[in-house]
Amino acid sequence: MEVKIGIKDTPRELVVSSGQTPEEVEKLVAEAWAAGDKLFRLDDDKGRKYLVPVDRIAYVEIAPSDVRKVGFGVGD
Repeated sequence: MEVKIGIKDTPRELVVSSGQTPEEVEKLVAEAWAAGDKLFRLDDDKGRKYLVPVDRIAYVEIAPSDVRKVGFGVGD
């Protein structure tokens, strides 16, 4: 699953490929904001940890990973 995090005053977004479900990521984000935590923590597929200051988060986009089909389609 792909998670995109927009950071305030930064032109690029942080893109993380996570093995967690969309519901788990949404819960982590909501808990970080509700609890007043200073950091939002997220792990990716390869075991890397991402720490983002909660007050700098502009948005979080949670989407399934793109499955791209390769090749040509044959029509009838």
